[in-house]
Amino acid sequence: MACKGVGREFMERTRYKYLSVSAQQQGLPQPPLQAPYSGEAEPIDLPAPDEIEVPEVDLRLAIEARESVRRYAEQPLSLAELSYLLWCTQGVKGVQGTYATFRNVPSAGARHAIECYLLVNRVEGLQPGLYRFLALEHKLVAVDLEPGISAAVAKACLDQAMVQRCATTFIWVAVTERMTWRYGQRGYRYMHLDAGHVCQNLYLAAESVGGGACAIAAFSDEDMNHLLGLDGEGQFVIYIATMGKRP
Repeated sequence: MACKGVGREFMERTRYKYLSVSAQQQGLPQPPLQAPYSGEAEPIDLPAPDEIEVPEVDLRLAIEARESVRRYAEQPLSLAELSYLLWCTQGVKGVQGTYATFRNVPSAGARHAIECYLLVNRVEGLQPGLYRFLALEHKLVAVDLEPGISAAVAKACLDQAMVQRCATTFIWVAVTERMTWRYGQRGYRYMHLDAGHVCQNLYLAAESVGGGACAIAAFSDEDMNHLLGLDGEGQFVIYIATMGKRP
């Protein structure tokens, strides 16, 4: 009953009638459009989105074929296919100064408070490990290439075997200030909605490369945040999905 009460309280306290003056309305500086990275690792170039060729798939067929896929072939993804999937889920189509980005997924007020990490198991040209996608540059940067990172992520996902058997696992992180700067506490609702938009694009885009995806909401928040070096408040893992070629 306690958890049910917390959920109801969240929905109640994030209603419009409880909103206070936002940081934007107070004239406070806007957070950056992309979370900074250390710069210690050299960014990895990805094939340019406009140069990637994928088979055309009828939208209706893609929607009707969409299902959660938990078993994957041993076939790896190509780097171009991974680049395409990142473009479909987080790709930046335009930047308005330091104010907003316009992407391939909708977001409340164009805040785009989601960052993407990848656990790579089988992608041609990439060493297995944990990476972060730099959406503004359309590049990857290595975060953790230690051999045990795949097992650690699978354990944090409550030992779901598909995390280690898929080609790659998408790990989406919410950056709270980027959304709450405009919407205050109601922004927490919007971050969860945005994560759903991103994941659905992955499901549909996976169909066009002969793959499938499976969304994961059952994971240890503390363990996942620790693995990614997140504080769990300003940034936290909000959603996860495995992806690979269909068997």
